[in-house]
Amino acid sequence: MRRLGQDPDDTAQAIVVIAALAGGSNQRLLRRFRRSPRAEAILRERRDLYGLLGDLDGLLTLPAGSLGRAIGDWFAREQIGAQGLAQAATTARAQLGTTPPDGGDEQVFLARLLNLHDVFHVLTGYDRDLRGEAAVLAFTLAQTRSPGIAYIVLRILLRAGWRSEMGRLIRQGFRRGLHSAWLIDEDWEALLARPLDEVRDRLGIGKPPIYEQVRSPAAPALTAG
Repeated sequence: MRRLGQDPDDTAQAIVVIAALAGGSNQRLLRRFRRSPRAEAILRERRDLYGLLGDLDGLLTLPAGSLGRAIGDWFAREQIGAQGLAQAATTARAQLGTTPPDGGDEQVFLARLLNLHDVFHVLTGYDRDLRGEAAVLAFTLAQTRSPGIAYIVLRILLRAGWRSEMGRLIRQGFRRGLHSAWLIDEDWEALLARPLDEVRDRLGIGKPPIYEQVRSPAAPALTAG
């Protein structure tokens, strides 16, 4: 947490905290995932969202206004990509001295869970800025009940204050995560080509919030329009 506080863009340190405090939460989530009819096909076909999200050119060829196109535009604007999240996960495993699951359902599930972070950013409308990151973590907490994510969110909330703008967005993000559909088992491969507004309505996400961003020093500056 000290390292993350010194460099809020160090995604690997966030993953380290989440993994170190995971306990049995991933196994609990996997059991719930397996009970979903959609999950059966995802696990059987060993689907990997990384292949789609890592193809920026492919995302940018999707229809304007679609979820996938919005993700591609966001990646391009923020100068990031799915590769960065994958590298952060590799760095975190090296720091923790762990190895990824050796095949099977757990590997498919955990990889999907990791790659949904960027999808959630675009889906919710919380950007890459410090407030947006905290809000999307709160949203994810409501979806996953991850102890590690809960710890990070609570630390941020205590530091910022319950009634601060950061606190308001964290509380808003958590409520939105509670009130939306359970998103972990959705067929995201099919949803990427669907209109973003339609996906938000169908899943109960609601409209993207309006808030003043607080950008970290390493994040690209916002441009007009």
